[in-house]
Amino acid sequence: MTVRTRIAPSPTGAPHIGTAYIALFNYAFAKKHGGEFILRIEDTDQTRCTPESEREIFEALRWAGLSWSEGPDVGGPHGPYRQSERTEIYREHAEMLVTKDAAYPCFCTVERLNELRKQQTEAKQMLGYDGHCAAIPPEEAQRRIAAGEPHVIRMRVPSEGDCVVHDRLRGEIRIPWGQVDHQVLVKTDGFPTYHLANVVDDHLMGITHVIRGEEWISSTPKHVRLYELFGWEAPEFVHLPLLRNPDKSKLSKRKNPTSILYYRRAGIMPEALLNYLGQLAYSMSDGREVFTLDDLCAAFDLDRVSLGGPIFDLVKLKNFNGRYIRELSSEALLEKMKGWLLNDETWLKVIPLAQQRLETYSDLLPKAAFLFADQLNYPASALTECGIEPAKLPELLRTVQWEMEKPGAWTKDRVHHLLNAVAEKEDIKTKTLFGLFFITMTGEKVSLPLFDSIELMGRDLTLRRIQYAIETLEQSGIALSGKRLKAFEKEYAERYGKAG
Repeated sequence: MTVRTRIAPSPTGAPHIGTAYIALFNYAFAKKHGGEFILRIEDTDQTRCTPESEREIFEALRWAGLSWSEGPDVGGPHGPYRQSERTEIYREHAEMLVTKDAAYPCFCTVERLNELRKQQTEAKQMLGYDGHCAAIPPEEAQRRIAAGEPHVIRMRVPSEGDCVVHDRLRGEIRIPWGQVDHQVLVKTDGFPTYHLANVVDDHLMGITHVIRGEEWISSTPKHVRLYELFGWEAPEFVHLPLLRNPDKSKLSKRKNPTSILYYRRAGIMPEALLNYLGQLAYSMSDGREVFTLDDLCAAFDLDRVSLGGPIFDLVKLKNFNGRYIRELSSEALLEKMKGWLLNDETWLKVIPLAQQRLETYSDLLPKAAFLFADQLNYPASALTECGIEPAKLPELLRTVQWEMEKPGAWTKDRVHHLLNAVAEKEDIKTKTLFGLFFITMTGEKVSLPLFDSIELMGRDLTLRRIQYAIETLEQSGIALSGKRLKAFEKEYAERYGKAG
């Protein structure tokens, strides 16, 4: 048997550090056994997926040092590797299940489902579909479909007994079938849900080991059920522990930068990042903490993966990165820094922004330093004295942060429009709001052109600067409580739409 593993991210935002973490273990396991590592793009959510996000996934994983033998950009014998290009395959397989009476059309309206959820919540019952359409005769269902009635396809699930999941690291996991919903397999728009597409693709692409995060354990019975209904042999399941913040909460961009590309922009070496991610949940048999990707692949033993909650600590990552930097020769370090930002391409973008403000050559570096920095040092008073009520600042910064996280091209014109729109909606003078962001982005009241600078810094570093400003305010006692933050997020969604 040839080992075949995969990583299957959704292109709905910045490529997540958790994707690199899961990809690393899939890659190492496949390479250890002389197998294949595959990249698949799960883009069935057409409202949120973007070509820009897909390109960033390719860019981020390749920068980290992880390559794939099959994928959307390199092809392969099991393509297409974008789910949006495989819809006919999913329809055929859904029809197979309906023909076998293993799935059924459901005509329930959104209003009925909302009322059902409301009743279940009030009765303190488990939320889930009640099987209302499960008994509709096939002839009636086909008549209603032919008449154009909107419908989804749902999977039939046993009401009694347990689903037994065999996990390589966790052993036998038993989940009562009564806790498993009649999963929607095909939505009203004809696109599959994640669960159908995931199982069909893994089977047709010959995936032998599904190595993914533990958040998927609760969904695994749905996948096991689909393998049973199709009559296919299931792959081996391995659920890795999730990365966590230092406070042991689930890794979140609200507390840690989660974009892989942020770490590239911040000056983290890809070798150090992979090494750090690897040692969070894996220990080499000889006790080494520092190892290369090739070292990890050569020695990798899946059974040595620890199930303890790995803590992703930015301070420790930077310390780890420092060890790598100090081991380089001066010549090698210079070459690395040229590949980072200290190159002609970058300076030819920076100099036009600063040139009209220079009197000597030596003026350039102080004026441009903020473009290369990660965290800026300024007192909270620099933010609170910008002309906006201090208590309003955390909400305002969060609003802009969430607006910037929404998909779209990263250009100075778009950011300019975004800040203008927020200023108008929040009834704040644009000059005042721009002043706040001069400080947030540059650490100064006056600096290089704001929007050119933001475009040059990129989305990831810009978002991190906003987070640093929020943290600076928190350290001075100006913060949103957890309860207020939850309420504010709902208020934001009502006024601006769901956060990015």
